[in-house]
Amino acid sequence: PGEEHMWNVKARHGLNHYLQAWQRRGWLHVIDAPCSPTLEMGEIADRVFKGGEQSPALLFRNSGTPWPVAMNLYGSQARMLDVLRVPGYAQLEERIRGIIAALTSQPDGRWQRLAAMWRNRGLMRCLPRQMRKRPPCQEVIDRNPDLSRLPILQCWPHDAGRFVTLPMVITQHPLTGQRNVGMYRMQLVDGTTTGMHWHVHKTGASHYRAYKSLGRKMPVAVALGGDPLLAYCASAPLPEGLDEWSMAGILRGSPVYLSRGVTVDLPVPAEADFVIEGFVDPLEPLMQEGPFGDHTGYYSLEDEYPRFHVTCITSRRDAVYPATIVGVPPMEDAHMAK
Repeated sequence: PGEEHMWNVKARHGLNHYLQAWQRRGWLHVIDAPCSPTLEMGEIADRVFKGGEQSPALLFRNSGTPWPVAMNLYGSQARMLDVLRVPGYAQLEERIRGIIAALTSQPDGRWQRLAAMWRNRGLMRCLPRQMRKRPPCQEVIDRNPDLSRLPILQCWPHDAGRFVTLPMVITQHPLTGQRNVGMYRMQLVDGTTTGMHWHVHKTGASHYRAYKSLGRKMPVAVALGGDPLLAYCASAPLPEGLDEWSMAGILRGSPVYLSRGVTVDLPVPAEADFVIEGFVDPLEPLMQEGPFGDHTGYYSLEDEYPRFHVTCITSRRDAVYPATIVGVPPMEDAHMAK
């Protein structure tokens, strides 16, 4: 059951691969007319989503930049289930219960122990692996990065500016080495600087405080694109210590292959469309970030957050920039939350 929801996942597949599969099913609408990432794309995506459950994913091919923009990826239950590789939420619950049982059971008897070992062996095959050859996400390496060239969106008229809306922000604890992948708003300041909107209770902020106590700069990598499941796992409220890439691999039945960054010593997903590398200096003064239209339906107030400094941008040759819009409900994030 659910086999029709399975993609043949390979490390070389970027977001474009999944969009082509959705286009064959009639789940993707391609827009060739010129469309600006400033206000226009967000307005169109909002209208399309509020048009009903059958609203398609959108691919803006003419963004005024070298890269197309994909939106409304998670904007229907059918696509959300497809991303999760299940025919229904009940099957997803059943699968997760099975994973928990396999990891926590204390089997009695020889055959039960063998069965538990076999189940755990299957899970082990889905854990992240290291890619030894050059990854697709580093087909193009730009050591003189300019974020303003990317089709970064401004969603609402009174937003403080443009911001990255679907980032997978990768950090590691400086002492334990524990990895975290979170989704934090990144306001564009200039070609090499963004804000990093992590609230005090987020794991990324905890890593930031650890680096601050050591007086050291904090390496950060931001992945965009690849399998849409990756960004979902980065946004999901997983328990502390549960690795997002492991969760993605277990859900899709195929490991997330990782490579080292070009200018930061962090693991990045080889299948990503873009990777933005850089650092946060905890000793640097905070910047004013916001306001921005939020999922509450109101503008969140401005506040002070750290600066992220970009040292390198790598990408696939056929990279697609993924984006979303949050604002007056209902919106795309409702399907992700469900």
